[in-house]
Amino acid sequence: MNEKETFEESMKKLDAIVKELENGDIPLEKAVELYSEGVKLSAVCRKYIDEAKIKITEVQ
Repeated sequence: MNEKETFEESMKKLDAIVKELENGDIPLEKAVELYSEGVKLSAVCRKYIDEAKIKITEVQ
């Protein structure tokens, strides 16, 4: 995960992780690894959204 990724790139990676986990045909260790990465990506996306909300509020 690169900290300079855009919101869209992070969401795309998160979506791919969710699809892979939903498939359910992966070893437990890999599922845990993917879940952990997904949680991190989710936090990154939340940060982008929070920052966007602040900017919108300031403009209004």
